[in-house]
Amino acid sequence: MATSQSSAVLESSPWSGHIFNGEWVAAKGGSIDITEPASGKVLGRAGLASAADVNEAARLAALAQPAWAATPVRERCEVLFRAAAYLQRHAEELAAFIARETGGTFLKAMHEVREAQAQLKAAAGLALQPDGVTLPSTPGRLNVARRVPLGVIGVISPFNFPLILSMRAVAPALAVGNAVVLKPDAQTPVTGGVILALAFADAGLPGGLLQVVPGEAEAGEALCCDPHVQMISFTGSTATGRRVGELAGKHLKKVALELGGKNSLIILEDADLDLAAKNVAWGAYLHQGQICMATGRVLVHERIADALTARLVEKAKHLPVGDPATGNVALGPLINEQQRDRVHAIVTQAVAEGAQLLAGGKYQGLFYQPTVLKGVRPSMRAFREEVFGPVANIVTFGSDEEAIALANDSEYGLSAAVISRSIGRAMAIAERLQAGLVHVNDQTVNDEVINPFGGTGASGNHTSMGGPADLGEYTQWRWMTVKDAPPPYPF
Repeated sequence: MATSQSSAVLESSPWSGHIFNGEWVAAKGGSIDITEPASGKVLGRAGLASAADVNEAARLAALAQPAWAATPVRERCEVLFRAAAYLQRHAEELAAFIARETGGTFLKAMHEVREAQAQLKAAAGLALQPDGVTLPSTPGRLNVARRVPLGVIGVISPFNFPLILSMRAVAPALAVGNAVVLKPDAQTPVTGGVILALAFADAGLPGGLLQVVPGEAEAGEALCCDPHVQMISFTGSTATGRRVGELAGKHLKKVALELGGKNSLIILEDADLDLAAKNVAWGAYLHQGQICMATGRVLVHERIADALTARLVEKAKHLPVGDPATGNVALGPLINEQQRDRVHAIVTQAVAEGAQLLAGGKYQGLFYQPTVLKGVRPSMRAFREEVFGPVANIVTFGSDEEAIALANDSEYGLSAAVISRSIGRAMAIAERLQAGLVHVNDQTVNDEVINPFGGTGASGNHTSMGGPADLGEYTQWRWMTVKDAPPPYPF
């Protein structure tokens, strides 16, 4: 479906050039153009938050939070359900803008809208779960431990799946009684921020509880340092995540980091080659490879490597690339020139070091062709670094032990997968892969909202977002005891 028309909902709203604190207000940091990656057209203007804007947002959020925490839980849940209903009512209109702002296909944009609805509903269910335990104690003493909200949560979200990756923190944080200051990426301020503000305003969320402050590094650092903010939830690159972790740790904040990945898909020699090739193409090329879970390494048994590679090359050469707003394409543009140039540099260097370029390796504007590199070795950047572009790196192995060693030869630890007709053999391999997400007979890009999502090493700090992990992430334990009367201590 073409997406040339902007959303009437967004066109008629007062968000242009403003930030959100329950109302749309001018930003001290000014405003910024929202540029469509596919065409370079300006879609509108968004408010650009300064450090002062972020500090004021955090102050207002802290003032609003206690009353929200004291609001009956079912009332909080109803707000989340109404926000989900808003997204459902305006799904196609919102998806049209999402596709244009992110450079993704309309199908990818609709996926974001649907998953954001699911996240809101799951968060509402989370709020209704038991929030504590009764502990054993001496007779006459009530001894309980409860999960209570942290206060103000700072959320920093990225450009690739901005609605989902904002909502997955905002929704559960609000559900359990926190206020939120959301800083979406300045490249995708509408998808990552404005849409959430519109949905929650329509749902009747009290003012001040959701602050939306699109910004650059200055705004992010202010959020990490502000004394009103008790936790930072960050999704983005490993390099920026290290900086966020450093600042948050310095100010004694809780921090959840979901970072990059160099994810391996292991294909054993008994795999169905046609299905395996489909899985590789999906994992490597979906949203131009701009996904933290993207299949960054295709580890193929040497007996089937040529046959599988031939099938993948055929797919890569025929996947349509172009502007998602004007045609039915499989791949849209990369987000910006800097990212395009980095992708091309990694591909070019791999070829110079001996890898074979079998498909792609070329671009026009921000449109990078689906690429297949064969003969990638562990010494190459293509093997070690997260490319964040549509590049399938083929690496061969001769034994299960070698496949495991290659997959684990990484500073990252986000996602991994194994494809084989032998479930037992695949599961034995999967158990030894150092990743927070592991899939048997699937590729590496998977998320179902209700699952814990997180990685280790350069992929995160051993925290998880989503499903049963959320209650622990956005609350803290509070121990309380109750007696009929104070005890007669001997002092």
